[in-house]
Amino acid sequence: MSNLAHRNTAMHFPSLTKLARQFGLALACMGLGCAGITHAAELDTTINEQVLMLPVVSSNGSHLQFETTIYKPAGDGPFPLLLMNHGKERGNPNQQKRDRFLAMSREFVKRGYAVAVPMRKGFSKSGGYYSDYGCNMKDNGQLQADDVQAALSALVRQSWVDPERIVIAGQSYGGLATLAFGTRHFPGVRGLLNFAGGLRIDGGSCDWRENLVTAFRYYAGKTILPSLWFYGANDSYFNSSLAGKLLQAYQAAGGRAQLVSFGNFKSDAHGLAGSCDGVAVWWPETERFLQSVGMPTAEIFTLPTSPKLVATNFAAIDNVAAVPYLSQAGREAYRNFLAKSTPRAFALSNSGQWSWAEEGDDPVERVLAACQQSSQTTCQLYAVDKDVVWSESSVTSAPQASGN
Repeated sequence: MSNLAHRNTAMHFPSLTKLARQFGLALACMGLGCAGITHAAELDTTINEQVLMLPVVSSNGSHLQFETTIYKPAGDGPFPLLLMNHGKERGNPNQQKRDRFLAMSREFVKRGYAVAVPMRKGFSKSGGYYSDYGCNMKDNGQLQADDVQAALSALVRQSWVDPERIVIAGQSYGGLATLAFGTRHFPGVRGLLNFAGGLRIDGGSCDWRENLVTAFRYYAGKTILPSLWFYGANDSYFNSSLAGKLLQAYQAAGGRAQLVSFGNFKSDAHGLAGSCDGVAVWWPETERFLQSVGMPTAEIFTLPTSPKLVATNFAAIDNVAAVPYLSQAGREAYRNFLAKSTPRAFALSNSGQWSWAEEGDDPVERVLAACQQSSQTTCQLYAVDKDVVWSESSVTSAPQASGN
């Protein structure tokens, strides 16, 4: 559409801002089509990433397939296993993207773990239909824990999994599912990691906070597993006050839990688990916890690193006037980008389209895909993290679409 080159207002699409709130990432774009991005992420070969449809047997006996991301060290194993449980965005779970937790997975793979991130029933490309019990947080967690159990039951049958050395972790709704799963007494599971676990319900008369307290109290009375919790002061979902109430209820009911209340983290502590900068916050305490439950923590593999993009001498990172092709709205967007946290990336095209992304898995890939959705010429990276990487010589024209 030729009019896209002349647009001068930024468009922020709900599906992307939801993703930002839930997983600590952000992306803004100019032009049409960003909400429908279907660009497939390239697999991270440095940690042997693969995506498979894992055959599982649901709690009602039905046979389903869960879209599952796997990371493994080199070799045949068996490896200790981290099973990481994802959160829930607002909206249709079928529209939720596959979760990867790249930064966390790298930390475990280099210590000899295999990592599995299964998308639960009705999420992303997984089979079945998502359902919940409304304001009943206890049963919501248990319903999700059914899917965790189904996935783990399938995974422990794999030859590369050590069924005696397993840790279950989860972020947000996945953290609630993780603590609920602790009531299952699954053989080989040694501990639970809870990253901002819970479920928030907006609107209506649901007292979801008090119902979370009730759920955590119930889980504590049914589990013998130790757990380590991470909640930040500026978490937009579950603040420090609520985390303290959850811990008090859990411990009073006999649960073995340690809370790491780590203060503010970037713009929203809810994104800690998905941020590469979050590793410095959660790994030291996690290392001590893993050692206490007899799980390995020493680095035994040196992982290849992705080549860093070379900074150019085109302009200083904060020289807004030097950024080519942008309208006034685009320059304002670049000023906003400069205030964002790393990792971050800004892309543009010579037709005036632009995008920025911060945090999450691979902002470079996301920002290029978003920019290209609204540009008829090729989008190029202008800035990555704190460096300008733009080169005029790399600008080319994208193929024009055929048809009416």
